[in-house]
Amino acid sequence: MSNMQIPFVDLKLRFEDEKAELLACVERVLSKGHLVMTPEVAELERAVEDYTGARHCIGLNSGTDGLLMALWAAGIRKEDEVITTPVSFVATVGAIVHVGATPVFADVRRDQNIDPAEIEKKITPRTKAIMPVHWTGRMADMDAILNIAERHGLMVVEDSAQSMGSRADGKHGGTFGFAGAISCHPLKNLNAVGDGGMMLTDNDEAAEKVRLYRNHGLESRDSVAIFGINSRLDVLNAEVLKFRLTKLDDIIARRRHNANLYRELIEAPEVFIPEEKDGASDSYVMFIVQAERRDALKAHLAGNGIESLIYYGTPLHLHKAAQRFGYKKGDMPEAERQCDLVLALPHHQHLTEDQVIYVAEHVNGFYGAA
Repeated sequence: MSNMQIPFVDLKLRFEDEKAELLACVERVLSKGHLVMTPEVAELERAVEDYTGARHCIGLNSGTDGLLMALWAAGIRKEDEVITTPVSFVATVGAIVHVGATPVFADVRRDQNIDPAEIEKKITPRTKAIMPVHWTGRMADMDAILNIAERHGLMVVEDSAQSMGSRADGKHGGTFGFAGAISCHPLKNLNAVGDGGMMLTDNDEAAEKVRLYRNHGLESRDSVAIFGINSRLDVLNAEVLKFRLTKLDDIIARRRHNANLYRELIEAPEVFIPEEKDGASDSYVMFIVQAERRDALKAHLAGNGIESLIYYGTPLHLHKAAQRFGYKKGDMPEAERQCDLVLALPHHQHLTEDQVIYVAEHVNGFYGAA
């Protein structure tokens, strides 16, 4: 097969694919002359509630704010501990720190998601919540996590940043616990034209608090109920997301097809691809394998026009910012091992089968499995 150029993502191609609809979104919003907290936001929230089954969806300016506000609404504060995973984006821990709580790390299973058995070991009298992460769109073991939370009287706040469209036993990510946060960053399956996010919850009181907090605490233009912040979802992004939500299932289906094709084609035993669990339907925001000699493989792929990314090479407990929590190398052996192996392959919905085959051939060829 002749040499190809395969980008990791192709947002330019997505724009060309949706150009007419996106420009129509811009025209609809700008022609009305009102750009902040207009009905488009509430319309998107209702659409997401219908899609996810959540009682409440609150549009925010990022998934990070969704996490922070979920913890705040759950009453997590200074001196509390929140158990979470070292395999995630920094926002997971950042949200815990910014409400004044202390992150406590529990190691992961081979599929990169938090290990419930490790959670159990980390519970102390100060533990108030568990924050699982549905990493890459693969659902964490929520049955086991909810069981632990119930037995110990803990809240569950889901980092569902990557799980829009992911389900386990028919239940959508972010709807299992007290609340969940969804990211609409441009690299997500349901993506805005910039930052955007949402919080999902079935708790009426939490939803009311966050709706106030995101909009400066304003009950009305001249009545402030609490002192809040500005985390309003941009109206233009709300309109874009409302349109893109109608295409989400098709996008996920195409990504799932590409992921399954990789599973079929990559034969090298040096490459581990986590299986999809029974009863689960993953959204595949990322397709991450664990590969021996990862850095050399990445260079080999780049030399053949294939862009790949490392998600991520450093576990959260070993970053400079986390030094004050007292962790050291060796404390999370499985997470640390995986961070030396993980590599995200291009799998986006615009890839052709020939392109997926090309990537798989070069992975196999690197290991001599072709």
